[in-house]
Amino acid sequence: MYMNKFDRFLRHRQSLLIQYKMGDLTKNEFIEENFNYMESLGIKPFTRIDNIKKAIYNYHYYNVNAKYWQWMANDPKNTAKERQAYYSESLNNYYQKDQATLALLRLIDFKAEAYYVNVKSQLLKDKLIEIVIRNPDILLEIDAHHSLSGSTDSDYLILHTKSPMIANALKNNGILRDEKRHSLTDSYINQKY
Repeated sequence: MYMNKFDRFLRHRQSLLIQYKMGDLTKNEFIEENFNYMESLGIKPFTRIDNIKKAIYNYHYYNVNAKYWQWMANDPKNTAKERQAYYSESLNNYYQKDQATLALLRLIDFKAEAYYVNVKSQLLKDKLIEIVIRNPDILLEIDAHHSLSGSTDSDYLILHTKSPMIANALKNNGILRDEKRHSLTDSYINQKY
């Protein structure tokens, strides 16, 4: 049952990505639609991550929630107390997303490439890391006809983090490069919400 809903979520997310790229959705609308759809599916994150699909679902689950609550924390219509609560919720979800990222990297024996990306945001400068998984065996396991990134190219999976813990794990496994690159999802990560 979970995997069926997982596949539906990925298909819906791909549809939203296309609408976003075509300009039919703003970044805020994309975030809100993702959040509402995930809520409607009623799937909670997996407590035990013992396969790649579960790790990817948890990554997306927590990423969608983190972005949604961060967006709510920035909404001036909410009280200061509400904004603080939403910001705390966002941080907790980002932490859980990083735990899912680390679980995925361990499941694939760190077979990925990683680098810092050029960003406009001063908060993310020299912090945002893009992790690209191109391994065809891994992609087949997660059903590669679904694009799982901000890209319409399904030949890779893209994850983002600014976690020092993950940066250290990537460095310890010899895959985090010091040079900065242009992100494969540049228009998305550099658009404010």
